[in-house]
Amino acid sequence: MSQVFLCGYYGYGNTGDEALLATLLEQLPPHVSPVVLSGNPRATANRYGVATCDRRQWQTVLRTLQRSHAFIWGGGSLIQDVTSWRSPLYYLGLMTLAQRFGCRTIAWAQGIGPLRSPLYRWWMRELLRRCVAVTVRDSGSAALLRQWGIPHQQGADPVWLMSARPGLLPKERAPIAVCLRPHRHLTSDRWQRLKMALRRWQEEAGVSLLLLPFQRQQDLPLAEDLYGALLPDQTQLISCEDPREMKGILAATAGAIAMRLHALIMAASVGCPCFALSYDPKVRYLMADTGMAGVELAALPA
Repeated sequence: MSQVFLCGYYGYGNTGDEALLATLLEQLPPHVSPVVLSGNPRATANRYGVATCDRRQWQTVLRTLQRSHAFIWGGGSLIQDVTSWRSPLYYLGLMTLAQRFGCRTIAWAQGIGPLRSPLYRWWMRELLRRCVAVTVRDSGSAALLRQWGIPHQQGADPVWLMSARPGLLPKERAPIAVCLRPHRHLTSDRWQRLKMALRRWQEEAGVSLLLLPFQRQQDLPLAEDLYGALLPDQTQLISCEDPREMKGILAATAGAIAMRLHALIMAASVGCPCFALSYDPKVRYLMADTGMAGVELAALPA
């Protein structure tokens, strides 16, 4: 069997990235033996039944790369330097090593950027030129690769096709899902206004809300704060890191209000009406590509 190294932001409890991994594993041909780069190798191995590699153990990473026939990079917005300069350095370095070791490299379901550093833009462009295949998940990334002269294919985010595991939430309850994350545009004043608006919606329309943190470490404190501001008999909070179970939960809701890209994709893929609170170009691209309703978070009264 051919060993394939799967490189992404896996094993950190981000349901969106776990959904990308689950979808990729569903799509791999049977003759492929995947090894998943993970921040929590034991949890990843237990959830998906695959071999794993601890991303912090560089000797193990190098040995695994040397034994691999192919290297799949992605999906998601791995190469962006808005939140950190270290993240693109890590992933670009891994891709460079994979190509030096002779791996067939594939950039899969990429969301390119934002990249502000000229060095990172040059490095990314050179690595993509050496890939045997490049696919991107949105029109903005495709436009950038056309500008760079990189052959590529544009497709939808793979999570649209991920299978759901239904039954965790009775469909007759049909709440509205709310999926928020911390961000500099979600200022204290905006946060207070949002909490008041959701509470008023419950009081005046009798709406039930389901709070879904997509990344426990970042989103759960925000969800717990919101839960305390809402009507307890009309509010649920479910923390779920299994992506198929999360999609099954969203399939039983009446709609979704979300900042997280993959919360919007999962909900829309099962027919839920969605309203996006856009904080990042990737959410803006989703709105443009699908006609999804929403608003720029930065445009709301501060």
